[in-house]
Amino acid sequence: MPSARRHVHLDTVGGIAGDMFVAAMLDALPELEARVRADLQAALPKAAGRVELTAGTSGGLAVRRFALVPPPDAPPPSPIHYGDIVTLIEAAPLAPGSAEQALAILRRLGEAESRIHGVPLAAVHFHEIADWDSLADVVAAGSIAAALDGASWSVSDLPRGGGRVRTRHGLMPVPAPATALLLAGFRLIDDGLSGERVTPTGAAILAHLVDPEARPPAGARLLSSGLGAGTRQLPDMPNIVRAMVHDLAARPAAEDVVAVIAFDVDDMTGEEIGHAADRLRVAAGVLDLALSQHLGKKSRPLTGFRLLVEPAHREAVIDLCLVETSTIGLRWHEAKRRVLPRRAALVDGPDGSLRLKAVTRPDGSVTAKVEADDLGGLGGLATRRRAAHRTEGNYD
Repeated sequence: MPSARRHVHLDTVGGIAGDMFVAAMLDALPELEARVRADLQAALPKAAGRVELTAGTSGGLAVRRFALVPPPDAPPPSPIHYGDIVTLIEAAPLAPGSAEQALAILRRLGEAESRIHGVPLAAVHFHEIADWDSLADVVAAGSIAAALDGASWSVSDLPRGGGRVRTRHGLMPVPAPATALLLAGFRLIDDGLSGERVTPTGAAILAHLVDPEARPPAGARLLSSGLGAGTRQLPDMPNIVRAMVHDLAARPAAEDVVAVIAFDVDDMTGEEIGHAADRLRVAAGVLDLALSQHLGKKSRPLTGFRLLVEPAHREAVIDLCLVETSTIGLRWHEAKRRVLPRRAALVDGPDGSLRLKAVTRPDGSVTAKVEADDLGGLGGLATRRRAAHRTEGNYD
């Protein structure tokens, strides 16, 4: 299945760390394990040890755990600079996209540390990330993200934790400063359990993959789920991340409610109608505006306005209609509507990229068309038709 049709929702029951994310994803999508292992073998030196993906339990649930087991008597790694780790990843023969995704996660960490310590990115030391197991988390997460390139992601509210965590800079409040920077925009909750519940690496993975406002899809078909556990034991709660992989192509048409506002005018010029329509179209909450021509009383030509508006913005839009047009009254009602699942993509056009909107029909078929504004920027009817035809079907 194309990754663009997948959505992954992460339930951070116990919190999230890099190893928990990797274990949950490989439990949900075991077909990715060979790719991840190959990338890890390519990126990590032999002295780092061996990768283990083991089965176990947490809070009575069967889980997977991901870890890098160092060889006996291995000396602890010394802290190294951001650029050293970048060089290590760039030099490794990883699967397509893995290095780019891993480096993007690493950069999130580096930029957070740079801001916290007030030093340039190139001068940032990584204490925790210098450990081979932390580097393994970044590479494995990057490999998974690349394999699912185009998928969408969401996450549950994150446990805030509490108390203090010991760092190389001494005791710090939870969440640690770098973690707090990375979690900007995400919702945090207090579930009554203290300790570090979100690690910097876990936060960097979320910051890279997840839009904080994203929500699980309504009605999508669940393909698989997996449980990844951390090493800490939590009282009365499994210390897990649950990954749920959905098929977006199987989503039913969504239903919602809109306000329909309608009125007629017969005493405005064409220029006045055009100006009013332009201002109403861009008003907050206006989903669509259509104009129609009719004959009214005494055979007067009149123009009908019909607006679809988000219910929360109804009163403000009504006031705007009464200000921008000459009407002295209007009608409105609420209507249910059914909206087909859609997604956007970029495709190659004759003069650069064009925005494509693909729609999934109830029979599972997909239709697509180029955004009219993008085609309008191309000169000549023949050019516009060729651009529209060349992109048909190119939306996976």
